[in-house]
Amino acid sequence: MADKPRPSTLTVYLYVPNIIGYARILMNCFAFAICFKDKYLFSVLYFVSFVFDALDGWFARKLNQVSTFGAVLDMVTDRISTACLLVILSQVYRPGLIFLSLLALDIASHWLQMYSSFLVGKSSHKDVKDSSSWLFKLYYGNRKFMGYCCVSCEVLYIVLFLLAKNETENLTEVLVNAATESWLYFTLLCLSLVGWVIKQLVNVIQMKTAADACIHYDIGKKR
Repeated sequence: MADKPRPSTLTVYLYVPNIIGYARILMNCFAFAICFKDKYLFSVLYFVSFVFDALDGWFARKLNQVSTFGAVLDMVTDRISTACLLVILSQVYRPGLIFLSLLALDIASHWLQMYSSFLVGKSSHKDVKDSSSWLFKLYYGNRKFMGYCCVSCEVLYIVLFLLAKNETENLTEVLVNAATESWLYFTLLCLSLVGWVIKQLVNVIQMKTAADACIHYDIGKKR
């Protein structure tokens, strides 16, 4: 039986999930360009781009177009999109250091996880079967649970952006006022805060686990 021909570089670049990834980048560029002119359009575009994140993964599996480039493109787009929104939130809320700290945690934990995964020969940063943390394994092992946590984070950040009226908002006051004045905001904040907390815990676990893997790799080389 003859081997299947290998796809060309151009073919991989033009995989359907990767084209969706390019569309996400363009959508986010336009969204952030008009974020202060039209908050609601920005929020819609940003969230649609986030939904496309799940869509490209579905197409990758359905069409057998899974690629390392696609996985990296997906993660980089996610991280940059979230980073840009967190930077904006750090400028409209006080204390802004909260959002900059969340940005640092998000990038550091995912970069370390990606690097350590390839360092030990794993094909995906989502391969955490050898982890001792049940929460970490649940997060990457259950798509619905991971989806809830990720959606919660993005919804929370979008809601905070929509709630900001001035450039020096007090974060605590805005959250309390929104929760007491509208049952819709109260529900959204409650549901999203739970997933947001879990996602931050996973980021901390991920960073520690990945750092340990890097150290164990160095120790193993010296034996």
